[in-house]
Amino acid sequence: MENLTLAIKGMTCMGCVASVTRVLKATAGVKDAQVTLQPAQAQVQYDGAQTNPAQLKAAVEDAGFEASEPA
Repeated sequence: MENLTLAIKGMTCMGCVASVTRVLKATAGVKDAQVTLQPAQAQVQYDGAQTNPAQLKAAVEDAGFEASEPA
Protein backbone atom coordinates (compact mmCIF):
# COMPACT_ATOMS: atom_id res chain seq x y z
CA MET A 1 0.00 0.00 0.00
CA GLU A 2 1.10 3.53 -0.76
CA ASN A 3 0.15 6.78 0.91
CA LEU A 4 -0.54 10.14 -0.70
CA THR A 5 -1.50 13.51 0.74
CA LEU A 6 -3.37 15.86 -1.58
CA ALA A 7 -4.10 19.52 -0.91
CA ILE A 8 -7.71 20.17 -1.91
CA LYS A 9 -8.96 23.61 -2.98
CA GLY A 10 -12.60 24.55 -3.22
CA MET A 11 -14.02 22.74 -0.19
CA THR A 12 -16.21 25.04 1.92
CA CYS A 13 -18.26 22.69 4.11
CA MET A 14 -18.63 19.16 5.41
CA GLY A 15 -20.73 18.31 2.35
CA CYS A 16 -17.67 19.04 0.22
CA VAL A 17 -15.58 16.80 2.49
CA ALA A 18 -18.14 14.02 2.05
CA SER A 19 -18.12 14.45 -1.75
CA VAL A 20 -14.33 14.25 -1.98
CA THR A 21 -14.26 11.26 0.38
CA ARG A 22 -16.91 9.48 -1.70
CA VAL A 23 -15.14 9.96 -5.06
CA LEU A 24 -11.78 8.88 -3.66
CA LYS A 25 -13.17 5.76 -1.98
CA ALA A 26 -14.98 4.87 -5.21
CA THR A 27 -11.68 4.86 -7.12
CA ALA A 28 -10.37 1.35 -7.81
CA GLY A 29 -7.43 0.51 -5.58
CA VAL A 30 -8.21 3.01 -2.82
CA LYS A 31 -8.20 1.29 0.57
CA ASP A 32 -8.94 4.38 2.66
CA ALA A 33 -9.36 8.14 2.29
CA GLN A 34 -9.43 10.63 5.16
CA VAL A 35 -10.49 14.12 4.08
CA THR A 36 -10.39 17.18 6.34
CA LEU A 37 -11.65 20.73 5.90
CA GLN A 38 -8.96 22.29 8.10
CA PRO A 39 -6.43 21.76 6.70
CA ALA A 40 -8.11 21.20 3.34
CA GLN A 41 -6.48 17.92 2.40
CA ALA A 42 -6.98 14.26 1.69
CA GLN A 43 -4.81 11.45 2.98
CA VAL A 44 -5.24 8.45 0.73
CA GLN A 45 -4.02 4.89 1.17
CA TYR A 46 -4.04 3.03 -2.15
CA ASP A 47 -2.70 0.06 -4.09
CA GLY A 48 -0.14 1.39 -6.56
CA ALA A 49 -0.84 -1.53 -8.90
CA GLN A 50 -4.45 -0.35 -9.38
CA THR A 51 -4.25 3.45 -9.31
CA ASN A 52 -1.76 6.31 -9.13
CA PRO A 53 -1.57 9.92 -7.93
CA ALA A 54 -2.63 11.32 -11.32
CA GLN A 55 -5.82 9.21 -11.31
CA LEU A 56 -6.60 10.23 -7.74
CA LYS A 57 -6.16 13.92 -8.58
CA ALA A 58 -8.35 13.48 -11.66
CA ALA A 59 -11.12 11.90 -9.56
CA VAL A 60 -11.11 14.89 -7.19
CA GLU A 61 -11.05 17.35 -10.10
CA ASP A 62 -13.94 15.54 -11.82
CA ALA A 63 -15.93 16.17 -8.61
CA GLY A 64 -15.36 19.93 -9.02
CA PHE A 65 -12.40 20.54 -6.72
CA GLU A 66 -8.71 21.27 -7.27
CA ALA A 67 -6.15 18.75 -6.07
CA SER A 68 -2.38 19.01 -5.85
CA GLU A 69 0.44 17.45 -3.93
CA PRO A 70 1.59 19.81 -1.17
CA ALA A 71 4.84 21.64 -1.85
